[in-house]
Amino acid sequence: MTAKSNPIVKTDNVTEFRPGSPKLSMTIKNRIFQSAVLVWFSIFALVIIYPIIWLGLSGLKSNSDFFLNTWSLPEEWFWSNYKAAWDAGIGQFFLNSVYVTVVSVITVLLLGSMAAYGLSRFQFKGQNLVLILILSGLMLAPQVSLIPLYKLLQGLGLYNTYWALVLPYVAFQLPFSIFLMRSYFLSIPRELEESAIIDGCNTWKVYRHIIIPMGKPIIASCALLTGMNVWNEFMFALVFVEDSSLRTIPVGLMNLRSQLNTNFGIQLAGLAISALPMIIAYIIFQKQFVRGLTAGSVKG
Repeated sequence: MTAKSNPIVKTDNVTEFRPGSPKLSMTIKNRIFQSAVLVWFSIFALVIIYPIIWLGLSGLKSNSDFFLNTWSLPEEWFWSNYKAAWDAGIGQFFLNSVYVTVVSVITVLLLGSMAAYGLSRFQFKGQNLVLILILSGLMLAPQVSLIPLYKLLQGLGLYNTYWALVLPYVAFQLPFSIFLMRSYFLSIPRELEESAIIDGCNTWKVYRHIIIPMGKPIIASCALLTGMNVWNEFMFALVFVEDSSLRTIPVGLMNLRSQLNTNFGIQLAGLAISALPMIIAYIIFQKQFVRGLTAGSVKG
């Protein structure tokens, strides 16, 4: 009987794989799979990044250059388009959006983290009912509440103020933030809190010195999601604020178009300015964002 040929040959302490070796074919398959994944994600990244680059470059074009050379580099780089867009009102709208977004995000994180901590750690009668009531806010569409909120804000004297935007934003962003933070806080070991209580910490100190530091990933995730939604919100900003000096950047860009008519270079420069803060924020907090969402998804 003829012996089977050995696919593996050892020479000078070096292992060589002969053609047809199972390990060699598995290695080739893994490399092909890794290459396919790399190509797929490279194409996906290009699809995401290219429109952003195109937006920034189109903001440097003249009006005629924008139509004649839509997909090419600018023939002449008009850096003054960004200054013109800022001076045309984007600067004021930008600062209004920063103020509304920062106040809304801080309020959501403060109230949401305290509510999530209470729902994840304390046992009380009606706990599940409170959680259901909070999460039921996810089912309420902002469009449905537009007219009641308009009447309510007028009755409270908050119409045409910053608070006419901040309060609805906080109300609609809180349920999802509480849901995410509660799920993450459930994954924090209770032994840490018990040790802190033995050392003399009360509930507030446990919340401040243990829950908040260990919950930074999910807090960063909620901050990014809330900030993105508030920054890009258009409907409430259009209806609840009448004074142009209080309007946020989505509504301001609409006004910029009516003021500048067909100057698309300046309009696209304004769009690039409005998109820049969220891009920078995601680049800075991307690790915490992914870590917070993945860690918070395993419990709840």
